[in-house]
Amino acid sequence: MKEKNRIRVATIFATLISHIVFAAAVHDALAGTEERLRCVVSLLSAAAGVAFFSARIGAWIDDPRRHRYFVALIELPFLVHWNACALGLVPCALVFAIRMLGLDVPRLGSIPSPYISVYLIQLPIAAYGIFVRRRWIVVRELDVPIQGLDRRFDGYRIAHLSDLHIGNMTPSSWGSHWAARVNRSAPDIVVVTGDLIVGGSDFLEDAAEVIGALRASGGVFVSLGNHDYFGDAERLVSAVRHRGARVLRNEGMVLLRNGARLYLAGIDDTWTRRDNLALAMAGCPQGVPSVLLSHDPERFAEAERAGIPLTLSGHTHGGQVAVPFLKRHPSLLHLFHPFPSGIYRKGRSSLYVHPGLGTSGPPIRLGVAPAIVVHTLRTVEYPK
Repeated sequence: MKEKNRIRVATIFATLISHIVFAAAVHDALAGTEERLRCVVSLLSAAAGVAFFSARIGAWIDDPRRHRYFVALIELPFLVHWNACALGLVPCALVFAIRMLGLDVPRLGSIPSPYISVYLIQLPIAAYGIFVRRRWIVVRELDVPIQGLDRRFDGYRIAHLSDLHIGNMTPSSWGSHWAARVNRSAPDIVVVTGDLIVGGSDFLEDAAEVIGALRASGGVFVSLGNHDYFGDAERLVSAVRHRGARVLRNEGMVLLRNGARLYLAGIDDTWTRRDNLALAMAGCPQGVPSVLLSHDPERFAEAERAGIPLTLSGHTHGGQVAVPFLKRHPSLLHLFHPFPSGIYRKGRSSLYVHPGLGTSGPPIRLGVAPAIVVHTLRTVEYPK
């Protein structure tokens, strides 16, 4: 699949660049050693990291089941190192620029090299993001105004999950905890906007079990994402349906509440061009407001033109790593994606981009909390 190849090439290139940080730290750690040896050892150290990553990237994309101790004791510690290198790129570039200007770089205590300091500082930050922060979920409650919503649907609660990525790095036991948190919120319906797995076929049943553990009076509804097609999507759909959830693939259905109607639709994956909004909305009765499940938020403009009041999406993970404590959690994702995370409005339509629960690529979260989001629909009438 072309998408997998692009991911493989991009991440290996990123690994090569980020390991400049490690090479610089190793080189300075060998101060006092003959220069040629320092260069050789530092380059070999960086090359070993790149080689290990390149050897494992296929397994991380296809996600065959691996022993949990191998993941915990080998893969995750290496990914702490990998992320420390990636997080250290900008600080190391600043150190290099300062040195090129002939200025002194402040030292950290007795550590002789700023490159060593940068790497050592990033290690605990990366470890926190991998071992602690990505397990620490938040529950958000949001009121969402819906044009033309019947007052009998006012207060209707939709629990929204996205990007579970159940697999070796995000086990189903985490998903069971998420499901329990959702069930305690007593939603009217639960929706899951895609990427139930990382890839491959080994965790299809695990992901389906998580979906099957969700409870809501009005049912559980799922749309598919690009990662679901990195594996056997048809088997995944069958497993999810077998556990009582409804998978919406370019289709929709009318939800009823005390005789009032709301249309819920879901489109299929956009990366593999399976999405068809017109088909998904074909069953929407005239004058009935709608909610769209679309894994990819870039379909929002099309949804707005179709007059859909609310689109629920995921896919972006909010970049996973962002500047914490600042509004909108600015991250590199803002540079190339119009809808990184959160709520967006255009005209009378709203889009909510879920930050995800699992992770894609490096299993780290910093400044972007994994979340369960409960949307409470509110009746509103806009002036004509």
